[in-house]
Amino acid sequence: MQRNIRTILGLAAFLLSLVAVPVVFAAGDVTWEMEPFKGDLSNKPSLQNGFKHYVHYCVGCHSLKFQRYERTADDLGIPHDIAMEQLVFTGQKIGDHITSAMDPELAKNWFGAAPPDLTMVARVRGTEWIYNYLKTFYVDDSRPLGVNNKVYPNVGMPHVLAELQGVQREACGAEAHDGDHSCDQLEVEEGTGLYTEAEYDQAIYDLTNFLDYVGEPMRLERQRTGVFVLLFLVVLGCFTYLLNREFWKGIH
Repeated sequence: MQRNIRTILGLAAFLLSLVAVPVVFAAGDVTWEMEPFKGDLSNKPSLQNGFKHYVHYCVGCHSLKFQRYERTADDLGIPHDIAMEQLVFTGQKIGDHITSAMDPELAKNWFGAAPPDLTMVARVRGTEWIYNYLKTFYVDDSRPLGVNNKVYPNVGMPHVLAELQGVQREACGAEAHDGDHSCDQLEVEEGTGLYTEAEYDQAIYDLTNFLDYVGEPMRLERQRTGVFVLLFLVVLGCFTYLLNREFWKGIH
């Protein structure tokens, strides 16, 4: 009897861990102090805005080759005609995968490496890494593209969102000049971007939230299904207990 209960509880705990904990791999050592990120896959306006920013600023270089326009539009509540008019700029059809038109060989010559596909980037890097990465580009004239990044030093990617954020530079505190000359602050030059700081932070939140969704579009449905599975196991456990007690009641 006790063994049966322990088995059921163990299985329930295992299924609960699958429901509650997303698969995230370590992003490596980062010295920059990371801001926390907590996504919300139930926030459709956020996901829609993130999708908009992705197709406007990212899909020119980065594909989502495991994700289709149609599936994305359906999940995010976007009518197909609106999606085709405002979100598909590559001549593709609504049922096609979200791919970049950039030639990988040309991209390798321009940037030193072909831009990676981002379908699984949130699961590989983690959403906190993406969020902070997109916020910490800064001007660095020593780099080939004129920018660097605090989360990913010596980055080979241009700051494609610079027109939204504005010109961001290092702001070194007094302690930074005592030997290592490293700067632990970043400041945006006022009036150089289309967005305010709060608006840019929201845009990056939405874009990161969207990439989190793309990494596992079935997550919300999986979590809902997991709840029903756990409830079923609870009911099954009750019946198992009663059946076991009925079998053993005549044995002393």
